[in-house]
Amino acid sequence: MSGERTTASDPYFPAHGDPRYRVHRYELALEYRPGPNRLAGTARLSAIVGRAALTEFDLNLAEFKVGRILVNGRAPHYTHRGGRLRVRPAKPLPASAAFTVEVHYAGNPKPVRSPWGGLGWEELTDGALVASQPVGAPSWYPCNDRPADKASYQISVNTPSAYTVVAGGRLLTRTTRASTTTWVYEQPAPTSSYLVGLSIGMYQTVLLGDPGLGGVPQSAHVPAHLLPRFSRDFARQPAMMQLFEELFGPYPFGEYAVVVADEELDVPVEAQGLSLFGANHVDGARGSERLVAHELAHQWFGNSVTIADWRHIWLNEGLAKYAEWLWSERSGGRSAHELAAVAHRMLSGLPQDLKLSDPGRKLMFDDRLYERGGLTVHAVRCALGDGAFFRMLRDWATVHRGGVVTTAGFTTHVARYADGPVDDLLTAWLHEPALPPLPSPRRPPSIPERPTYPPTNPRPGSPL
Repeated sequence: MSGERTTASDPYFPAHGDPRYRVHRYELALEYRPGPNRLAGTARLSAIVGRAALTEFDLNLAEFKVGRILVNGRAPHYTHRGGRLRVRPAKPLPASAAFTVEVHYAGNPKPVRSPWGGLGWEELTDGALVASQPVGAPSWYPCNDRPADKASYQISVNTPSAYTVVAGGRLLTRTTRASTTTWVYEQPAPTSSYLVGLSIGMYQTVLLGDPGLGGVPQSAHVPAHLLPRFSRDFARQPAMMQLFEELFGPYPFGEYAVVVADEELDVPVEAQGLSLFGANHVDGARGSERLVAHELAHQWFGNSVTIADWRHIWLNEGLAKYAEWLWSERSGGRSAHELAAVAHRMLSGLPQDLKLSDPGRKLMFDDRLYERGGLTVHAVRCALGDGAFFRMLRDWATVHRGGVVTTAGFTTHVARYADGPVDDLLTAWLHEPALPPLPSPRRPPSIPERPTYPPTNPRPGSPL
């Protein structure tokens, strides 16, 4: 794994995460009953102490009743207040030592409060889903809730057999006993706590395309009445996958799933190996296709290559926004430069008070951050030229696969591919609130030569 380790609290969410240790594996065994919205769980964390011995450590966990905690098999002293579980082991944990924590808990899960409304576990009309970005993960399991602390996950969910359970990763087993079924998923790739996705609902499961030998299995879990519209809206996702693998490098996980919830969601949400959409994102007219591309691109930018802390969120959203523009350019829509011009015109009429490299908690999900992030990537493309730009982009996703990155790391990376200084350009786009002029490409930009992707459903035998 490549990346930049951080040992400080997140400046935007100092109450979330404990940088004094890191977790390398979570094993969650959950029982969920949709009717009463009742969750009972056992979480086992395998972790490693940092450079200093620990007399105590913190986990984040919302308002559940904690039944028992064990640290290395022994009961510690603990307090549980305000979403923070403070644990004092029976004996201090030596520097660099491996240790385990086991937490038994139960209650009625609900979203955690945030400036953007409720985050995390959301009870639906019939089922539930999890959308945790940025700090909603403690709404359903105890975690070291900071993006830089990435771990593997095994998630077991027991629920009534009528429901389908979807989580990011590979379905290992599905076991039915009496009226309940236990679903066990494994996600071996390093995963941030906010990116652990889960959905429980009445779904039909369909496959998207034929991955062939060495291809990426793509599945979808969709309410039956939405399948006709879904089949058109997501028909081009396999072509997106092929394009993004070409431009960004191999897909970083073992499989990719999409879920369409049977109710409206404000925005789609990415999780590791999984994206969650609302019924309002399925219209049968490909009206949300740019969002399909955006969420898929997050698998590289945000999920595999993860920000060290939330100041750097533009690296997730700017690169995913630019992937939308690249998909448009390749699939016969408007070029990235045309879309950049539209974004620039829009931003030029809005307040110039957003610093991309450190927007502050209040503005970290502002629409301007997404658009300016995409424009910044386009400015880099114009400065480097297409050949160097696409090498830079692919190497960024490949070198840091599974790792943790910062804005400073990105600027250093970009400079390696430039044939002249780019410091002033990057400073203006990243660190100054004023909007720089629309960049001009060196020559008419074009994605490396390959066939244009087909409009929707290709003829048998035609290339995807």
